[in-house]
Amino acid sequence: MTTRFFAPTRREVLAGLAASAAGAIAGGAAPSATARLALEARPATLALKPTQPPAAIWELAAASPAGAVRLRRGDRCEVAVQNNLPVPIAPAWHGLDGASAAEPMLASSPIASGRTETSILSMPHAGTLMADLRLFEDVLKGLVRPLPVVVQETEPLAVDRDELFLVEDWRLDPDGAALRPGATGGEIAPIFTINGKIAPDFTLRRNERLRLRLINGCQRAVVAVKFEGVEVLVMALDGQPAEPFTARNGALVLAPGGRADVFLDGSAAPASAAPILLHDGNEARPVARLLTSAEPPLRTARLPPPGPLPSNGLPAHLDLKGALRFDVALGAAEAGWVRPPSFTASAAPVFRAKAGRTVVLAVKNPGPTTTVFHLHGHHFRLLDRLDDGWKPYWLDTLAIEPGQTQRIAFAATYPGRWLIESVATEWAAPRLVRWYAVE
Repeated sequence: MTTRFFAPTRREVLAGLAASAAGAIAGGAAPSATARLALEARPATLALKPTQPPAAIWELAAASPAGAVRLRRGDRCEVAVQNNLPVPIAPAWHGLDGASAAEPMLASSPIASGRTETSILSMPHAGTLMADLRLFEDVLKGLVRPLPVVVQETEPLAVDRDELFLVEDWRLDPDGAALRPGATGGEIAPIFTINGKIAPDFTLRRNERLRLRLINGCQRAVVAVKFEGVEVLVMALDGQPAEPFTARNGALVLAPGGRADVFLDGSAAPASAAPILLHDGNEARPVARLLTSAEPPLRTARLPPPGPLPSNGLPAHLDLKGALRFDVALGAAEAGWVRPPSFTASAAPVFRAKAGRTVVLAVKNPGPTTTVFHLHGHHFRLLDRLDDGWKPYWLDTLAIEPGQTQRIAFAATYPGRWLIESVATEWAAPRLVRWYAVE
């Protein structure tokens, strides 16, 4: 078993870790963990069709207690990952900025079958994260479920409940076996689950406020989730607070790996039900229901409109005029994109940037299919078409349509070597990686 330490950044020090960080910098004993998390990569089963036995799958899960992982902003977490699968794994964290010690294949080697690896990771930001094993999906023989990770704010929020809404897609062969991406059978109609269940219910009392954390855990599909008959207030995207806005027609579009935190207020008639629809680009289908309880209202009136979620300290301004600018063509073999098992850091990086600089990337999709871009280590702003501003939210994942170019900008805050992922939205498309450096 090996242990790695992630050195806290200045922003974490300001968040309350100054004393322990000072000891580490001075060469004293390593700061102690404030939380511990045991994760296990393991075989599992999932009931997907009532006429067939549960399908054999693989999953990354909390060893104990079972269910959602919940941490708090500022935690210094000892994370132990045990690999009980017959192949090596490379865990990756969506939304965990600055965790350079946990960056797969650049700072951490794949975890061999039967081994356990422990890392010390700080949680500098509150938000909705996702831990995933799909980087090595070429060698995985099973379809792998991701693990949602909630890092809670230290400040109290005006919500009554906080729940997950994890969307996953599955394809089963005629014998009921789950197919992994790239396997024959991409034309088979997908089965969608929410939190591992077929068509579950979510219940609200009148005047109750629910925080729902939407996560697109699908293999390749960009999906739209639509809530009928309720106002959907978007509070965060990809784990970072946004300026609150109402989702148009109650619908949100999420790329694979994308996340959105929304607030829903119970306002429908008691004992009523409304469908929650999912559109995968081919058809819309009900995947869950939003029920309004017949119980008395939770309070006499709805809560007042919320303000923004507490800031995670990302910069309010980016210096676009003085930014370093680079072009990134997704999926182009001549540009150095490779499948993760073939990746080596000896290959040339996409770019190098000095810490503290603003980086602007012109990300182009030259292919015929929508392609998903995922940036490790940093969140970015999506720039306006005229490059004179940005959308009022942060992202770490972006779906880019065929032939289109999107410009993004981020503050190169965290020194280290970081991956960039690219995968087209076709079932058989390979997952590809390159890397960049902040020095």
